[in-house]
Amino acid sequence: MNAPAALEFENVVKRFAFGETDVLAVDGVSLSIAPGEFTAIVGRSGSGKSTLLNLAAGIDTPTSGEVRVDGRALASLDDDALTKLRRDRVGVVYQFFHLLPGLDVRENVALPLLLGRARQSDALARADALLAEVGLAPRARALPHTLSGGEMQRAAVARALVHEPRLLLADEPTGNLDTRAAQVIELLRDIGARHGATVVMVTHSLEAAAAAARVIEMRDGRVVADRATART
Repeated sequence: MNAPAALEFENVVKRFAFGETDVLAVDGVSLSIAPGEFTAIVGRSGSGKSTLLNLAAGIDTPTSGEVRVDGRALASLDDDALTKLRRDRVGVVYQFFHLLPGLDVRENVALPLLLGRARQSDALARADALLAEVGLAPRARALPHTLSGGEMQRAAVARALVHEPRLLLADEPTGNLDTRAAQVIELLRDIGARHGATVVMVTHSLEAAAAAARVIEMRDGRVVADRATART
């Protein structure tokens, strides 16, 4: 039996109500992303790409249609099951970091493992290894407010990878990066090969998207192009 798709959207529609205005953010999207695939979703601001990522993460729920992760319909999961799925199998790199100000960089990166009741020594060792990969080992004991925007983004990438997720969702991972942007994109690209993860990256940068094996373009909530790249 073939393995289920890592991520599927079936006729997904998402509407938002702003007062008397109804905004159609995602308009009938159907996609299937295979395990281990590195996919970039591109489009202008307002195209629906970030909304699609939030639907994949279970942060938003579709107005209609179905989102499935590893063959499991997110709408069929209760709150506890959805929380467990996101904690164990999904990593999210947020555009605006969401680092906890009272924890140092190392503790922020280790936090998902600690919340999953991993041993503290194991969680911190894993955090140290990832901070070295993204070039932040010297800043491990720094507090978030002392970091540059690029350093905070790299810390957020390390945190999303710390539990070795099967599905990694990245929202504009280079939007605030410094000169190490290429290093982080390479890390995202290689994570699938090294850990068998599926990576879905939302970006406005065509240069960043070129690192993916597949590029999906959105406009006005719809998929208007879906093509393989030279990375395939």
